Amino acid sequence: MNRPCPRPPGAARAGLSGRSARRAALRPRGFALIEALIALLIFTLGTLGLVGLQVSMTRANSSAKFRADAAALAQDLVGTMWTDAAHLSAYATASCPGHARCAAWQGRLQERLPGATYQITPDGSSGAVTISIRWTVPEEGSHVFDTSTAINLNPDT
Repeated sequence: MNRPCPRPPGAARAGLSGRSARRAALRPRGFALIEALIALLIFTLGTLGLVGLQVSMTRANSSAKFRADAAALAQDLVGTMWTDAAHLSAYATASCPGHARCAAWQGRLQERLPGATYQITPDGSSGAVTISIRWTVPEEGSHVFDTSTAINLNPDT
């Protein structure tokens, strides 16, 4: 006794019979689940992209802040040298810790920049000064800010 397979609903209306009706009925099953999984995959990749972008922006913002701090600290030291031009040679790298104003600047430098080192080269005869500030950010490497200026040694002229 061979019993015919029952037709899926709507097979008779579509003009399908037997095997063709079964295939037509099986094809769309699970399609919504696949669509949902693909949508979830696309959403996950987008979210990971946004997280990566956020990390990159935070790193760039930190790097810009350190560069701005280095420039501000160098200009602060230049301003201090202008007000203390008579003791310009005391701002040399080797003499800096022994001169109160330069030592205070050195302390601010260490507070604001990670792993900061500096090189100050004043010329007592011409008033030319070169300041080089270096700092190291973990996972980013070393950075350098250099500036040169001239301090007027004869403020009366």
